[in-house]
Amino acid sequence: MLKYNNKIFLLLSCLIGILIFTGCSDTTRENSSDNKEYKISFVDDNNKQINMNEPAKKIISLYSAHTENLYKLGLDEEIIGVGNSDIYPTKVLEKKKFDYRNIDPEKIILEEPDLVLIRPFINRSCPDFVQSLEKAGINVVSLYPESFNEFDDYIKKLSFLTGTEDKANDLLKVFYTQIDNIKEKTKNIEDKVNVYFESSEKDYKTVTVDSMPGMAIDIAGGINIASDAKPIKQGSSIAAYGTERILEKADDIDVFVSQNGVMNAGGNKHSITIRPGFDTIKAIKNDRVYVINQKIISSPTFRYLDGINEMCRMFYPEIFDDYSEYNIDKEITREELAEIIVKFKHEPVFVPTSKYYRKEHKGHTYGMFEDVDINDEKINFIEAAVTSGYIDGFKENDKEFFYPEDNITREEFAKVLYMIDDIKPMDTKINISDISEVENKRIIQIIVDNKLMELKNNKFNPKSYITGKEIVKYLDLLSSIN
Repeated sequence: MLKYNNKIFLLLSCLIGILIFTGCSDTTRENSSDNKEYKISFVDDNNKQINMNEPAKKIISLYSAHTENLYKLGLDEEIIGVGNSDIYPTKVLEKKKFDYRNIDPEKIILEEPDLVLIRPFINRSCPDFVQSLEKAGINVVSLYPESFNEFDDYIKKLSFLTGTEDKANDLLKVFYTQIDNIKEKTKNIEDKVNVYFESSEKDYKTVTVDSMPGMAIDIAGGINIASDAKPIKQGSSIAAYGTERILEKADDIDVFVSQNGVMNAGGNKHSITIRPGFDTIKAIKNDRVYVINQKIISSPTFRYLDGINEMCRMFYPEIFDDYSEYNIDKEITREELAEIIVKFKHEPVFVPTSKYYRKEHKGHTYGMFEDVDINDEKINFIEAAVTSGYIDGFKENDKEFFYPEDNITREEFAKVLYMIDDIKPMDTKINISDISEVENKRIIQIIVDNKLMELKNNKFNPKSYITGKEIVKYLDLLSSIN
C-alpha cells in the first residue's frame, strides 16, 4: 500500500512539474513579447497600445485631417487610399476612396495596408468595422487632438508612424513661428474686439477656450465673449451657450463668427440676422457677421494658420487688409494684384467642400493651376481672386495656368477694376485715340469715362505695365465714387 502511494505521489509530482514548466514557459513568451523593443510605440487616442517595427509604407487614411497632414509630410506615394469625402489637396482626388460607414472591411483588407488611420469617432460609430480590420492583423491607429495644445503631439505621432520626424519638426517650427508673428502684431492692439463664435446652429452652441477656434480668437487679438462656456461633455471642444446668454451680451458682441461645414455647422449670415432678438446684437447692427469654413478653423491641420489669418482680417481689416506696401513705383505681378484685390474687397478665402468637385466648372476649378503650388504663400489670394471672378485664369491644352509672375498690363487692370465694382457707363464719351489697340473696348471706355484711369496724350496704352502706385491710386478713386 505504501509502495502504491509512493507511485501516485511521484506521478502527481511529475504532472505538477510539467504544468509548472508549461505555465512558466507561456508566461516567459508573453513577457518577452511585452518587453520587446519596438521602433514605434505609443498609446493612441482610443487608449490602444500601438507597436510597430517599421514606418508605414502603405497607408489608408479615413479622416480628412489625417490625409491633409500626411500630404504636408510629403507622403503622396505612401497613401494608397483616403476617405470618401477627402478632397484636399487636389492630388487626393486621384486616390482610391473608402467610406467606413458603407463599405465591407474586406475591401480595405484586400489592399494590404500596413496602417489604417482613423479617429475616435469611427471607433465609437463603427466598432465592428474597426475590429474586422484589427482581426486581419492591420495596424489601426486612432488619433484626434481635442484641443489646440494637443496639435503638436498629434503631428509628431503621425510622423512616428510614417518615419517623417524631421519633416514634422520643420513644419511645426514654421507653424509656431508664424503664430508668434501674428501674436506680435495683435498683442498691442488697444481696442480689441469682443467675439462670439458659433459652432452649431442647433441650440446655438459655441466652443471652449482651449479649442482650435477658441485659441484662434485669442491669437488673432480678439476677446472670446463666451469664455465662460462649458463643454457639452468631458473632453469635447463644443460648448453649450444658448440664445438667452448670447442676447444678454448683445451690446458687447463686436464681431459674430459662424463656422460652416459638415460637422457642427453654424448659421449663415442671413439666417443669423433674422433670428428673433438678434437684431439687437451690435455685430449685426454694424454688419460684422462673418462665416468661416470649418476646415481651416476647427480641423487639426496646418491650414489652421489660414483660419487665424482670416480671423485677423475679420477683426482688424484696417491692419490685416492693408495693401499700402504696394504703393511703390514697381510693376505689379499677377499674384501681387490678387493679394491687393482680395484685401481691397475684404474677400474671404475660398475653401472648397466635397460637393464642389462633384460637378464640372466652366471656368477655373480650385487647386488646378499647373503653375501655382499648393504651398505658395499667395495661393489663398490667387484662388479667392479667380474663383470670385475678379482675375482670369487661362486654359491651354485642357490645363489651367495663372502665370503668377507675369506683370499686369493697363488693360488687364482696367478689366479687374470693372469686375470688382458696379461701374455704370457715362453719357459723355472721352476720345481714346488708340482704342483700336484695345481688346475690351467697352470696358476701357467705361473706365476712362468714369475717370478711374487717365489717358496719356489721349492714349490708353493698353499693353503698358502698371505699377503698384498707380493701382493704389486707381483703387482710391474707385472708393471715392462709391
